[in-house]
Amino acid sequence: MDFLPADISSYAETYTSPESALLYQLNRNTRAHVMAPRMLSGHMQGRFLSMISWMIRPRCILEIGTYTGYSALCLAEGLTEDGRLITIDHNEELEGFARSYWQQSPLNDKIDFRLGLASDIRPLLDDTFDLVFIDADKRNNSLYFDLIIDKVRPGGFILADNVLWSGKVVTPIKPADLDTIAVMAFNQKIQDDSRVENVLLPVRDGMMVMRKL
Repeated sequence: MDFLPADISSYAETYTSPESALLYQLNRNTRAHVMAPRMLSGHMQGRFLSMISWMIRPRCILEIGTYTGYSALCLAEGLTEDGRLITIDHNEELEGFARSYWQQSPLNDKIDFRLGLASDIRPLLDDTFDLVFIDADKRNNSLYFDLIIDKVRPGGFILADNVLWSGKVVTPIKPADLDTIAVMAFNQKIQDDSRVENVLLPVRDGMMVMRKL
């Protein structure tokens, strides 16, 4: 995920607003105690997600892929007073870990965790979403987009993480590298979809930002 020189990344984080004490502890303990900590959004990306949410002031957010709950807290910061965030993940082992941090936040009552597969849960939701964040298994990015596009309001936003996939999208592809193939197919799918306007930002591991037309 490290595309920029380490000193440039460090400089950028230095001049980015700090994460809260709670987010810092969640960040630290995820890295210390949970497998695959690179899946965590972390300081820079977390502040980016918070900034986007504050800009939009969404009433309803959908997150696909919860992990340890860091990004949910960041996204929930910009919710309206009566807003809520629905976050979906199939990993029941991390539910208690995430909830233990949400419960320390005044945003806890705005976070609605759903345990299961997004393909099963999304059809049960009647909400119209102002903001969607896709950050789950990359082979299903296109499926997740198809599941949510008709439930996003016109003018609403969709974010998809890891769309540069550690830079593999611009290197020779091995036939067995199904994740990279899926990420590249998703990026092309979005580029060709007339229902959205999109920009791919080289933030951390790449963030696709889409606005529904």
